[in-house]
Amino acid sequence: MISDGRREKVAMAWSSGKDSALTLAMLLEDPSVEVVSLLTTVTRGYDRVSMHGVREALLDRQADSVGLPLTKVRIPKDSSLAEYEARMGEVLAHHKRLGVSSVAFGDVFLEDLRRDRECKLARMALKALFPIWKRDTTELARRFVELGFRAVVTCVDTRMLDGAFAGRAFDERFLADLPEGVDPCGENGEFHSFVHDGPVFARPVAHEVGETVLRDGRFCFCDLLCTG
Repeated sequence: MISDGRREKVAMAWSSGKDSALTLAMLLEDPSVEVVSLLTTVTRGYDRVSMHGVREALLDRQADSVGLPLTKVRIPKDSSLAEYEARMGEVLAHHKRLGVSSVAFGDVFLEDLRRDRECKLARMALKALFPIWKRDTTELARRFVELGFRAVVTCVDTRMLDGAFAGRAFDERFLADLPEGVDPCGENGEFHSFVHDGPVFARPVAHEVGETVLRDGRFCFCDLLCTG
């Protein structure tokens, strides 16, 4: 990735979920890069990780256990694309001034999303990294479990998966129970997760599973509460 012997400074697009955690684990093993920050989109008013529905307090504990600075990109709940891009642009410009040259993502196979990320970063003279791109998602899911990561499913799109999967541990049993056609990494948006332990964590993130609610007639969210 670099040719002058210096480590490339990378910001990690951190969703709080399993793909981000697996991507971070790979980056931390790469001697050519230095992960200097986690970037997470937080919805104002709800104070939760966008789409994943994870409470901000748990996100803070997660970043503290990982041991990396956390930058929150705060957006309103009904944010337009223009608002989101403006806010993200401000955050990335700040990171670039601090020497960051690349942003890493946990995307696997959504071509349009990758092109969009690459184009927008290129306008700022930044690169996009995709460490787990095109990996087999069944193998990725199993690898996640085998490495000792532990996660809870926090959001399920009920148009693609039964809402009863919300709140379940992401483990071998979960994977075995997934219906045919559902991606084991939820790459089509079937579900999202919160990682609370594993190789990139100094200690587990204490939490307990709360109530599950249906929002917008479609998304089943399992609330996770801080404990300890």
